[in-house]
Amino acid sequence: MRISIFPLAGAVLYPGLQLPLHIFEPRYRALVSDAMARDRRIGMIQPHRPDEGVPLFDIGCLGRIGDVEALPDGRYNIVLEGMARFRILRELAVTTPFRQVEAELLDESDDAVLAPVERALFERESRRFAQAQGYSIDWEAVTRLDDAALINGVAQIAPFDPAAKQALLEAESLPERCELLVQLMQFFGRRDGEDDRVTLQ
Repeated sequence: MRISIFPLAGAVLYPGLQLPLHIFEPRYRALVSDAMARDRRIGMIQPHRPDEGVPLFDIGCLGRIGDVEALPDGRYNIVLEGMARFRILRELAVTTPFRQVEAELLDESDDAVLAPVERALFERESRRFAQAQGYSIDWEAVTRLDDAALINGVAQIAPFDPAAKQALLEAESLPERCELLVQLMQFFGRRDGEDDRVTLQ
């Protein structure tokens, strides 16, 4: 499929999650206007560097514009709802101010369930991690989340660096993403007096 993309370093969207965005650059105002006139879909993906026109990572997440606030000066506040991961096949030569790619959607629905032991380990590490960070969590509500909502939700909000979040997005299945998240949270817990972002080399 053809996807209009929003390359943004440090902003990673996961399926089933929401990402609020403030759109102010003219090319991305055009992107949102175009998406609103068609299917409301935008592909979020990270560039390898925060520079103009640089290569993109292969894996991103297709999002659908949910809430939208059009401001009088042409800016937008939108909420992008994660639909599915995609893999770029090739970047297209276009005349639009925003970049477009040909991509394939990645279906991981068959792997969107954790084994009970995986779920239990993840919940235990999440509690330890949240306590270390001083987060106040409604754990009763957490236990009611399905596996995908829980894993993807933690992946999106945890204070990991962009490379770690990209690695989580690229995990081929939910159990693999869960395993990597546990490793990152355990690594984070061993750090003492360092910067509060986990770096994945």
